[in-house]
Amino acid sequence: MNRWTGKAGSLEEWLQHIQQSEDIMTNVTHWRTIEPRKAQTVPLPPSLHPALRGALQTRGISEIYTHQAGSFQAVRDGRHVVTVTPTASGKTLCYNLPVLQSLLDNEEGRALYLFPTKALAQDQVTELQKLADIMEVDIKTHTYDGDTPPTVRTAIRNAGHIVVTNPDMLHSAILPHHTKWVKLFENLKYIVIDEVHAYRGVFGSHVANVIRRLKRISKFYGSNPQFICASATIDNPKEHAERLIGESVALIDNNGAPMGEKHFVFYNPPVVNKQLGIRRSSVLETQKLAGLLLKQGVQTIVFARSRVRVELLLTYLQDMIKDKLDAKTIRGYRGGYLPKLRREIEHGLRTGEIRGVVSTNALELGIDIGQLQACVLNGYPGTVASTWQQSGRAGRRQESSVTFMVASSNPLDQYMIQNPDFFFNRPPERALIHPDNLLILIDHVKCAAYELPFEAGEKFGSESLEDMMEFLVEEKVLHKAGGRWFWMEQSFPAHNISLRSAAQENFVIIDISNCSRVLGEVDRFSAPTLIHEEAIYIHEGVQYQVEKLDYPEKKAYVREVNVDYYTDANMAVELKVLHVDKEREAGELVRQYGEVTVNAKATIFKKIKLRSHENIGSGPIHLPEEELHTSGYWFSFSEEAAARKSKNEMQYALLGIANVLVHIAPLYLMCDPFDIRVVPQVKAVHTQRPTIYFYDRYPGGIGLSERLFDVHDMLIEQAKSVILSCTCQSGCPACVGPIEEVGLLGKQQALDLLNEAGGAQ
Repeated sequence: MNRWTGKAGSLEEWLQHIQQSEDIMTNVTHWRTIEPRKAQTVPLPPSLHPALRGALQTRGISEIYTHQAGSFQAVRDGRHVVTVTPTASGKTLCYNLPVLQSLLDNEEGRALYLFPTKALAQDQVTELQKLADIMEVDIKTHTYDGDTPPTVRTAIRNAGHIVVTNPDMLHSAILPHHTKWVKLFENLKYIVIDEVHAYRGVFGSHVANVIRRLKRISKFYGSNPQFICASATIDNPKEHAERLIGESVALIDNNGAPMGEKHFVFYNPPVVNKQLGIRRSSVLETQKLAGLLLKQGVQTIVFARSRVRVELLLTYLQDMIKDKLDAKTIRGYRGGYLPKLRREIEHGLRTGEIRGVVSTNALELGIDIGQLQACVLNGYPGTVASTWQQSGRAGRRQESSVTFMVASSNPLDQYMIQNPDFFFNRPPERALIHPDNLLILIDHVKCAAYELPFEAGEKFGSESLEDMMEFLVEEKVLHKAGGRWFWMEQSFPAHNISLRSAAQENFVIIDISNCSRVLGEVDRFSAPTLIHEEAIYIHEGVQYQVEKLDYPEKKAYVREVNVDYYTDANMAVELKVLHVDKEREAGELVRQYGEVTVNAKATIFKKIKLRSHENIGSGPIHLPEEELHTSGYWFSFSEEAAARKSKNEMQYALLGIANVLVHIAPLYLMCDPFDIRVVPQVKAVHTQRPTIYFYDRYPGGIGLSERLFDVHDMLIEQAKSVILSCTCQSGCPACVGPIEEVGLLGKQQALDLLNEAGGAQ
């Protein structure tokens, strides 16, 4: 097949070759061509400052997109704004134009930019500096993050016009030390929050409270800043932005950016064992497709869902193309790489020196890497929103691009690959946050009290704080004097509060291979399954064995090893319903939503051989039970349905349904599958009926199970559809789970139970 190894041709020629290749097209389940779209532009606004107009024209910009103009005008009208458009549509100008205009009008003004990652912050400083240099004005723009030297920090506090930072630094280094930032807070005109869709779940709930604290301090210094937000496409951008900032916002979604022709190809690896429903590895198929693209000279980005897969794919691809290209033209990109290396890779992609990159979702956000021609997704990224974000990394504005989505064997991937209309015709997911989750709220009330005393009658968000203040007085954290509450502890609360988890008792992982160094952290509820003694913990593609878990001190000591297996732990879970808040009945199904407690105990771990996934050993786990108080949604089958099956049949049926649902539930949630848990019970404690429970894996809940309660009917229909459309005979990883787990009749038992119960009504 010389055509794959000829000279680099156009993408269109390559796609024609692909369409004639039986080897590839037999596995293509759907090929969608999205027509190109022309730019919709308007002249530069008449009110634009002459210096800014001149700078834009110098850079070849004489007109701007409709959404950029709409955002500029809404900000000039004094409104809080959220602009929602796809990747690479020029959202940066939506906030840079009004901010620079304001600073040109008043050099005393200040702006604060918030980005979820350091790389995005670096990008922005470069862009702003270019415009300032062209205008020959002294607008000081600086990043303020963990890498900023102490001497530079002082200069930024005193003279920075635009301070570019991330929520973690704002939370722990700026707000608690606001007295050093008087110049910023007294003159704060704009707060820019980019990538608003990234602030969801626990992280988003924390950030909403950080913003409450930011507004409180701004008010104290006499400023009332305007919020300019930008987001990728999600289902509820206006509602989400309003919950995040606690203000009414104007929605700008009239996208005027152009788009080249886009090919979106769904690719399902071939079945290698029909009875067991086992398909060829999605990693190997991803490698094959990406390798063909790279050999043809097509600049390509590959997305993988885990760090380990990134390293595997990178190794395979470098090996595959070494006879045609220098291996260094294919690079990896993920968390754990040093900032200098990341900048080097981003620069190489922009200049075209790097022809291929394999990345986790770290490159999903709007970091400037130029526009590549092809994107290969190793597995469905988990949400419609993420899929479009990752796919949007390919496609220069006027040129064609292609995205291949290579399915894995899990039910969610298989459902997506076989139901393309579901993907193309439905809106992206809703971003959910719960800022008033009690555990998260009380942490930020402590931080806020440290920053400024609370006044009688003061609110924090929508919550009245009297009861919480009294509780904190009893706990000797606050002291009440003359109708005000003052912080009285010696410690500095923000230091111990992570924005990435709801429970603050994270376990620290310490590598003792050579000398002691901290590798990372694991949250309290994941610790028993991930870092029990003898567990294999994988970090940046390197295997470590846990030698000692100091449970009281929350420390795990690990040593580097090289073994051909990984570990997987079993949890015994006991779930109790505390309170039912909502209830609905349909057919033989009753669904409920409310408060639950979950008692979980890790029991045994299995050693599973790499690649073949054989079980090669096991061992006990001796750790205390963990208790979690959270919110849950559950549905119970009737006594009649229970009577029609033996206890074993019911066990297999429930387990099969749970296996399907836990994979397809994220279709309706903008969350990691790990954020929600499912527990089937043949005889539930509170109803004595067969029941399947879902619960939020965070103390107090973050709104995930409540959303599932609302979309219950659709969930049940999707579960039936997944089971019916699977080509296996008795059950497999792509539907109800492998036969070893659900028995020979597990697939039929699960389907029968859903049908007998009437499913959705």
